Amino acid sequence: MPTVLSVILPVSGLFLISLLLQLRRVARSVGNLAGLFFLIGPNTDSGELIARIAPSARYLTPGTAWMQKRKYRDFAAAGKDAISLVNLLDGIEGTANSDQTVSQVTAFPWPKSDLLLADAAAIKEVTTLRAKFPKPVYRYAILTVFGPNIVASEGAQWKKYRKITAPPFSEKNYKFVWDETIHIVTDLFDSIWRDKSSIVVDHCLDITLPLALFIIGAAEVIPGFGRRMTWTSDLVVPPGYQMAFKDALHILSSNLSLYILLPRWARNLTKLTKEVHLASVEVKKYMLEMVQARRNADKAEERHDLFSGLLDAARHEQDDGTALTKDELIGNMFIFLLAGHETTAHTLCFTFALLALHPDEQERLYEQNKGVIASLNGIPMYEDMGRFTYSFADLQPIIRYDYKIVSIPKIAAGDTILTVNNIDGGKTTVPVPSGTDIELNVSALHYNPRYWKDPHRFIPERFLGDWPKDAFIPFSQGARACIGRRFFETESVAIMTMLVSNYRIEVKEEPEFAGETFEERYARVTAFDHAITTL
Repeated sequence: MPTVLSVILPVSGLFLISLLLQLRRVARSVGNLAGLFFLIGPNTDSGELIARIAPSARYLTPGTAWMQKRKYRDFAAAGKDAISLVNLLDGIEGTANSDQTVSQVTAFPWPKSDLLLADAAAIKEVTTLRAKFPKPVYRYAILTVFGPNIVASEGAQWKKYRKITAPPFSEKNYKFVWDETIHIVTDLFDSIWRDKSSIVVDHCLDITLPLALFIIGAAEVIPGFGRRMTWTSDLVVPPGYQMAFKDALHILSSNLSLYILLPRWARNLTKLTKEVHLASVEVKKYMLEMVQARRNADKAEERHDLFSGLLDAARHEQDDGTALTKDELIGNMFIFLLAGHETTAHTLCFTFALLALHPDEQERLYEQNKGVIASLNGIPMYEDMGRFTYSFADLQPIIRYDYKIVSIPKIAAGDTILTVNNIDGGKTTVPVPSGTDIELNVSALHYNPRYWKDPHRFIPERFLGDWPKDAFIPFSQGARACIGRRFFETESVAIMTMLVSNYRIEVKEEPEFAGETFEERYARVTAFDHAITTL
């Protein structure tokens, strides 16, 4: 009679041989590219959660924000602008169908190879040829916490959402964004800071979170509560709620992976999970209140903002004969709140940090702003925005450093090839089998020395002349590029202009950091984590 061990050993041996053969197959499928190997695939929701729990460990998990931390290093080691990412326990393979949506096939545990790109020309090809390289929407399931939306869609569904949401992003509304931003910052100076010669904050999010919320609310791209919000009355918890809106949105967006992956019964296990669950309930309640308040308004007003467009689409049929469902309405509201509030607030934090760490650059920005403002009749207007060239120049390296989207996933809809540059000046042709997950590695591209001289240095002047625009994709590229880019640039330039013209931004001096070097201070002040966006 055979023993248990005598059965297990041969079966285990066969499984190991099969696994090794599969590893060999997936390596060959992408031309035996050099690259990375991890036991647990970091680009899945479960891999992201494990990375947040477990520290970075070679061959196990790269840890959180791994692409942003490693930047171009792995491509430099491989000698070319494409590398492979082999995951032993990835468990997900994608297949694109005729509508360019993606289904997922579980194959756990089984190795899989992804293709990572840091080549500008290859990335442009992938983003331009949408039929060949559609968006793997299953990777964006985390963003459908409240319903389907423009970011987590592809094909006909994305086209419908894009048509509904595009009209409000117009020059008329950008002018309104500029004017409201100037008003909100001025109100901060007059109502909160008043005549103080020095303003000290422990964390700049205390300023940037409400700033971004007030702007997206007042500009009515998504109205906050149908009125202009103020610093003195709108940062408190309103009756019937347990959290202020900005706090609930911030807590939920910073912990979406945790919220999505934890089963319902586990959401009250710890203080953090309870807080995140409450935040999700509060955010949805706030959004439903916004909808109800607009629908019940005593006087119907003609509006051209995004919120009105979504509400109209929920009431009336579109070209395809369908109206937005309640979930689609709330899902799209959440996405634009997340993009227009949370991401902007964190980017502004990095802006203040890098300007404080580089006082010479801040002084150049101040001098140019002072010269432009002196030539104006009163406060800067939207029509003057193009004259603040140094504000734009300072903003670009900041968002190159603080790219909100670390990578852009695509999938090969059929067998194809891509050509990338080698460090030695040659080129490599990479086979890309159907179903291959492709990561457009934004962080590696932004630190690729082929396109950026001294890529780790803060050099705003590089954006004043000719610079490699195809190697700069913080808002993605092609038809799927971020629809809110101009909105973000408008409010950011207005904020930088007002703040730097009136205050010198410095790092708070604290006794425990008195002896730190510039490098130590830089690392401390710009320390980041990564959830849905860079924190």
